[in-house]
Amino acid sequence: MTNSEAARQRANASFTRKELQVREGANAVADYQAAGRAVDAKTARLKALRLAREEQGRQAAAAKKSGPPH
Repeated sequence: MTNSEAARQRANASFTRKELQVREGANAVADYQAAGRAVDAKTARLKALRLAREEQGRQAAAAKKSGPPH
C-alpha cells in the first residue's frame, strides 16, 4: 500500500466518523426537543386540570354562600 492510498483510507475513515457524529448529534437534538415538547404538553395539561379544580372550588364556595337561607 502506498502512502497516498493510506492517506486516502485515513481521510475516508475520518470523514465517516465525522458523518456519524453529525447524524448522532442531530438525533440527540431531536430527542432533546421532543422531550421539551413533552414536558410543555404535560405542564399545560396539568395547569388546565388545576385551573378547572380551582374553578370548581370557587363555584362550590359561591353556591354555599348563596344557598337557601335557614
